Amino acid sequence: MKIKIILDKIHTSVTEYRLLQLFTAFTRILLVIGFIPPSIKKIMNEPFTSLPDTNPVGHYFNALYQTGFYYQFIGWAQLIAAVLLLFPRTAHLGALMFLPIIFNIAVLTTSVGFQGTWIITTFMTLASLYLVSWDYDRLKPILFLKREKRAAIFKNELIWLPVLCAVGAIVSHLFLFTFLLQSPFKPQISHSLILGGIGFAFGLTIAVHHRFMRVGNLEIDREIL
Repeated sequence: MKIKIILDKIHTSVTEYRLLQLFTAFTRILLVIGFIPPSIKKIMNEPFTSLPDTNPVGHYFNALYQTGFYYQFIGWAQLIAAVLLLFPRTAHLGALMFLPIIFNIAVLTTSVGFQGTWIITTFMTLASLYLVSWDYDRLKPILFLKREKRAAIFKNELIWLPVLCAVGAIVSHLFLFTFLLQSPFKPQISHSLILGGIGFAFGLTIAVHHRFMRVGNLEIDREIL
């Protein structure tokens, strides 16, 4: 039996329990409440903590506060994740967005020795992982379904694309040194060759990636028809 079918059956049986349905709603709202207050604090550009720089936790958060717009950006990301999580129709998107944010916070609070907080953020990470699993059926195309067609490959793409990138890297190197940097030092042939090799590898990677790309509509999940 395919693993997708097994996961489908497990997911269906789990999500049909009424108590788990209520627990899922409870978990979503609890995480929303946990995320909104700190997000508002960041959006309003207020310090997250009053700890001094002599404290590792205070030093980190004070430095983060000094980043300005980035500090507010984190707040907006937290707020958007919370709002998405609040509504059943977008809860799967909120859980997906919530998970990397809270996982990062959990690692951070553990690494800087934020007493007690690391326990809370770890449980929040587990709760977010649970919510992502709850919406497995809405996310499974990411894991199991692929597009119907392969990308249209150009003739001899594996040859001319790496060569083109290699030439482009060498020409860019010579142009940069000659016209933009106005360096008194002449560009070294060895440097150009190294950059040409890097450009060739870059182009080859693009060509190989393109060869295995899938395009068009997603394949029909025939097992559920």
